[in-house]
Amino acid sequence: MKKNNWKAWIYLLPAVLFLGVFMVYPLVDVFVYSLEEGYNSASQTFWGTGLYNFSYVLHDPYFLQAVKNTFILVIITVPLSTGIALLISLGLSSISKVKELFQTVYFLPYVTNTLAVGLVFMILFKKTAYSEGLVNLLINWFGGKSVDFITGPYWAKMFVLCFYTVWVVMPFKILILTSALASVNKDYYSAARIDATPPWRVFTRITLPMISPMIFYLVITGFIGAFKAYSDAVALFGTDLNAAGMNTMVGYIYDMLYGNSGGYPSYASAAALILFAVVLTITCINLLVSRKRVSV
Repeated sequence: MKKNNWKAWIYLLPAVLFLGVFMVYPLVDVFVYSLEEGYNSASQTFWGTGLYNFSYVLHDPYFLQAVKNTFILVIITVPLSTGIALLISLGLSSISKVKELFQTVYFLPYVTNTLAVGLVFMILFKKTAYSEGLVNLLINWFGGKSVDFITGPYWAKMFVLCFYTVWVVMPFKILILTSALASVNKDYYSAARIDATPPWRVFTRITLPMISPMIFYLVITGFIGAFKAYSDAVALFGTDLNAAGMNTMVGYIYDMLYGNSGGYPSYASAAALILFAVVLTITCINLLVSRKRVSV
């Protein structure tokens, strides 16, 4: 076996080179940039090394607002989208004749361009000089007052962003959960029917434990995806997210590199490492919880 080890390394060499060039090297480069104080991108010079960039980012009001927006988005959208997707998947699994049709309909938003969906949401929610927006028309029909969801109060803008995010990510979760429900051994359900087990107990004792690996997979990937949210906010509120008060952590990093206040790779690198640490910590916590809660 030892004589053939070199062959295995040759087979692995393309993947190792790919990971090294496109993952390991950029991560090391970002770490180096984050420690270079007063870095000038034009002259490629800096005046010292230390943790000043991290201190600046952590005290920047725009970054703190971005962190707040991102955490609210994560806390609301991940559990909500997963729960709604599970309910819809259970409903789809209980029908047979038009199951494939409904699966296709629910999956359409996932293959639609994100910015195109954002424009549709703007039409639905944005107030203009000529229209209150379809959502406001419905609110007025029920006797409520119009709300400016795009340029109005913070809670209204966050509601639209969360609604939009749930709408975009839910189709993929429905597809995964529907497949997981279809893979559950039907013998368990047959045994439950013989014992006259109540439906809620069948769900909590059979269905939920059997699909728990897929649920935790969706939760983990959902957390990671929500922390990387940026295009969703741009689609709804434009590119100047700081002015709208709806920037995200990824948006802040982009602005530091390329935005109106761009040209600060050191600050962007520090913010990127903070985001990396947060995502890694939450992922590790989820993995630890999944060891105790997930049925293998």
